Amino acid sequence: MSSLLRLATAGSVDDGKSTLVGRLLYDTKSVLADQLDAVQRASVDRGLSTPDLSLLVDGLRSEREQGITIDVAYRYFATPRRSFVLADTPGHVQYTRNTVTGASTAQLAVLLVDARKGVIEQTRRHAAVLALLGVPRLVLAVNKIDLIGYDEAAFDVIAKEFATHAASLGYGDGSVLTIPVSALHGDNVAVASDSTPWYSGPTLLEHLESVPVAPDPHDAAFRLPVQYVIRPRTPEHPDYRGYAGQIAAGTVRPGDEVVVLPQGLRSTVERVDTADGSLPEAGSGSSVTVILTDELDIARGDLIASAEQRPVVTDEFTAALCWLSGKSLTAGSKVLVKHGARTVQALVQDLHSRFDEQTLSTVDSPDSLELNEIGSVRLRLSEEIPVDDYASSPRTGAFLVIDPKDGDTLAAGMVGDRFSGLGERAA
Repeated sequence: MSSLLRLATAGSVDDGKSTLVGRLLYDTKSVLADQLDAVQRASVDRGLSTPDLSLLVDGLRSEREQGITIDVAYRYFATPRRSFVLADTPGHVQYTRNTVTGASTAQLAVLLVDARKGVIEQTRRHAAVLALLGVPRLVLAVNKIDLIGYDEAAFDVIAKEFATHAASLGYGDGSVLTIPVSALHGDNVAVASDSTPWYSGPTLLEHLESVPVAPDPHDAAFRLPVQYVIRPRTPEHPDYRGYAGQIAAGTVRPGDEVVVLPQGLRSTVERVDTADGSLPEAGSGSSVTVILTDELDIARGDLIASAEQRPVVTDEFTAALCWLSGKSLTAGSKVLVKHGARTVQALVQDLHSRFDEQTLSTVDSPDSLELNEIGSVRLRLSEEIPVDDYASSPRTGAFLVIDPKDGDTLAAGMVGDRFSGLGERAA
């Protein structure tokens, strides 16, 4: 089992997400004593008999929701079984783009609904965004179950409705779990509730501790975006030439045949160095310095990849854009594309379609993409770059779209047609 789980939370306003996150921090003893004392004092001042755990996170949340940036608050907590990095995203509909940011690296997402309201428009929107981003597992936390008298029948209706929606998005058996919870009282968050004898599944924390997280496949194609070229030129290392970066996918070993892109130069890995010495093998997520047998002209922004499973080198591709800006995107727009450490000029040739996350359908040839909308576009770049389809390699299939005038981030992009599968399943 992986020792680290990256998860994101999403939900509508007033679904109790802050209380749920606070409850997880409290029940895993991840709250400092002075923080808890401050929350208890504030709760007493409000006339509450128990601590309002939402206050553990609401301060920061209210600050960031006053702006229109795409920042996300990250929470770190741990149990004896696993460590967690939780991306806490706002619930307002105008901050759907925050969900994109928070879920971009998530291995699981916890989606909240109010038991009194059930699956609503924002629930379906968030689920569609999570599916487009390729988040492999979902938990639907039916919160405030206490306010409907722990009604099993009402819970079953919500669970079945969401299961149907999730299936239309491509989530198969075992990838979605629905849990009745009360974040306020702690029911089924970390401790099983006596008030839901009809629920036999795990608590939320038990599920987070035990859910299998698929590691990067051992046989995935090797990808190393070069962040820095190391040339010490010291008496101890007069000829050292290493290419440093974080492995985006796959594994690398001395003796592996690689290709440097976009140039297409081939070589062999001589050594894999780290700050603690050389390694016989390094995998996805490892920060390493690769030494090759040949002296090649390699620079920051290049990609060292498997020679046998190389990405496509192209100056034109179709991609899905999650539009993050208040500025409109239209065909003919000139933008910058930041892929890894390389930034190139680009032209938006066509707006193919806009995705309707409620009906899981597409609107062909829209006039523009607006804030929080997701669409399929065709981009033409000023130079060739090596890219993978997002579905096969998320880290080398993702990119940012930047405004060349002021440097603002306009969109998060995913190489490939992300809509076709959803459309076929929805049909």
